[in-house]
Amino acid sequence: MTRSEKSIVALSVPSVEAATTAPDRVRRQRKRRPRAILVLASFWLGIVLFFAIFAGVLPLASVATPVGDSGQLPSLGGQLLGTDVLGRSILSRLAFGGRISLAVGVIATLAGLAVGCLLGLIAAYFKGVVGTVVDILANTVLAIPPLVFLLAIAAAVRPSLPTLVFSLALLNIPTFARLAKANALAVMTREYVLAAHAMGASHRRVLFREVLPGLLPPVLAYAVVVMASMIVAEGSLSFLGLGVPPPTPSWGGMIAGAKSDIAFSPWPVFAPCLAIFLTVFALNVVGDGLQRRFVLKDSAL
Repeated sequence: MTRSEKSIVALSVPSVEAATTAPDRVRRQRKRRPRAILVLASFWLGIVLFFAIFAGVLPLASVATPVGDSGQLPSLGGQLLGTDVLGRSILSRLAFGGRISLAVGVIATLAGLAVGCLLGLIAAYFKGVVGTVVDILANTVLAIPPLVFLLAIAAAVRPSLPTLVFSLALLNIPTFARLAKANALAVMTREYVLAAHAMGASHRRVLFREVLPGLLPPVLAYAVVVMASMIVAEGSLSFLGLGVPPPTPSWGGMIAGAKSDIAFSPWPVFAPCLAIFLTVFALNVVGDGLQRRFVLKDSAL
């Protein structure tokens, strides 16, 4: 083969490096995109948590006292996020309202998780009559439409923050009980749990030292997503007048208080809606990331 023929063959056959690096580059770019979104979501949640925790320490205006003209738009020279129809600082109300909305989401989720995990763990371990009773109770609560359930509680008891948290936590218990039971049944077949049984470990030790740590990671990842839905539920109930009563600010209460003036002053409604959207979106992104990580860990076991 002549030199010219060799050069033609070399040009016509693509190099192995070019063929292999292109898919790898695309794969790396796809991995970077979700990671960048996860970083941005975590950054936003950090900002929300910072303002919610330190709202009482930061130099913010009063949530009840007017600080300027009504309906001011955001500006660097005046109020950073503007004012509502009563002239109150939207930034202050978002910070203190975020504290209420996050508290409802976190406490209702953790309370439902604690009770639901305990019931699901007991139902999976003892089975029989205990498991049947837990399943019947969970199915009974799940059969009730959530909005009807919340409206009934609001009609029977005066709306307040403890009532709202209790109602939402009660709705979370059956879901966490089912999830905990399904994961507990899978964990109970693993070798270290069977070895604990063979060594004569007590029921309490097997339940809380062997089974519970194995089912917590996926349940906690799901709890982040549930927390997002609890924030949406708080906003929806406050919009209907069934949430935290005024003058205590919450994101849903801010929307409800400004909805009648949305035609000529939309910003006081748009600001809390945007805060709810970004927070719920960020929680869902973080929850999905945690679920993917736990799935990879389980597949490696």
